[in-house]
Amino acid sequence: MHPKSRPFSQVDVFTATPYRGNPLAVVLDGTGLSTEAMQHFTNWTNLSECTFVLPPTPEGRASGADYRVRIFCPGRELPFAGHPTLGTCHAWLEAGGVPRGEHVVQECGVGLVKIKRDGERSAFAAPPLIKNGPLDETDVQRIARGLGVARSDITAHAWCDNGPNWRGVMLRSAEQVLALKPDGAVLAGLDIGVVGPQPAGRDTAFEVRAFFPGNNGLCEDPVTGSLNAALAQWLIGAGLAPERYVAAQGTAMARDGRVFIERDASGTVWVGGQSVTCIIGQVAL
Repeated sequence: MHPKSRPFSQVDVFTATPYRGNPLAVVLDGTGLSTEAMQHFTNWTNLSECTFVLPPTPEGRASGADYRVRIFCPGRELPFAGHPTLGTCHAWLEAGGVPRGEHVVQECGVGLVKIKRDGERSAFAAPPLIKNGPLDETDVQRIARGLGVARSDITAHAWCDNGPNWRGVMLRSAEQVLALKPDGAVLAGLDIGVVGPQPAGRDTAFEVRAFFPGNNGLCEDPVTGSLNAALAQWLIGAGLAPERYVAAQGTAMARDGRVFIERDASGTVWVGGQSVTCIIGQVAL
């Protein structure tokens, strides 16, 4: 198949400042591409995720979907991810996409995801957790060992699986979260989300870090929508966080990610942030 010129954006998500958030590659016309071609291009970009925009399926369109997206990270396709959801929506709107209803409705592997716009920010409705409840104690002990902290420093823990199968642990403080130097050999194969409360008076309530298996061992994600969505459902539900807060992520990587969390009157958790376009053009694919 001869390469076709396709519209392309590279978007920085969960930041108002270019190059301080989490970058995302967006191919705005993924029609006719095989799964293998999508995966190969994703691996080539060397970013944490790449998305491909497609027309909704007939079922998705009948249910109100504006577009369908396939989300890839190095080595695999994801049924859902947060920063690709907001970044793809930003690129789709910027390219002239017009939602059919009040919200943008994205179709992806977990089904339909609503995205609402609020000034400069947009927010997605957190999908239901696939798995929740406390982690096995053997997992908690392994995570403590891999993070280099005492077991007693993990003050709470839970499954935070909403597609990516995050295991969430809370440490005593944001300072402790920032000081982590995890051992990739101990944590091999695990998706770990770590959260710690900020001291009073800060502009954010929590510091978050996300570690997951990558092509070359343990990777850290700059800012993670899926993890923050699941953490919010867990922490708010358990009374460990207020119904509205801001989380910082990426500080340890010289990023400045900000994730805005709000649980509305219906119980839906909205996960929001700003997105900025850094590159716009065409790719031959």
